[in-house]
Amino acid sequence: MEQRPAEILLVEDNAADVRLTEEIFKEGGLSFNLQVARDGEQALAMLRREGEHADLLMPDFVLLDLNLPRKDGREVLAELKQDPVLKRIPVIVLSTSNAPRDVLSCYELQANAYICKPVDLDEFIELVEAIRAFWIRFAQFPPKS
Repeated sequence: MEQRPAEILLVEDNAADVRLTEEIFKEGGLSFNLQVARDGEQALAMLRREGEHADLLMPDFVLLDLNLPRKDGREVLAELKQDPVLKRIPVIVLSTSNAPRDVLSCYELQANAYICKPVDLDEFIELVEAIRAFWIRFAQFPPKS
């Protein structure tokens, strides 16, 4: 039985990180659909399927940057995890910050993982490949409601 493509929401305002993440996911030969939100407000609109996003499929997981325009990643995470339907979606926080207070606050807001983005290109590629392998190939997601 063929598995349906994984639905991923990448919330990232850095165009270079978006482009690189897309390319690394494509190289894996796994089936996925990647939607990109460039700020926190757009991410929540996409998750809630508001307005022009009404036809989007619910993501299987979210890759969330913390430092976003309009509404930061902590606010997005807090709102997502307070919603009775959206709270089931796994959220992987990707941040340049390794500050203990950021890590702790994200886990307190029920992030499923907190990963510090490496600045080294090879390490970033390795990180995205690991995320792709685990979250698309092996992880099981809650049923869609």
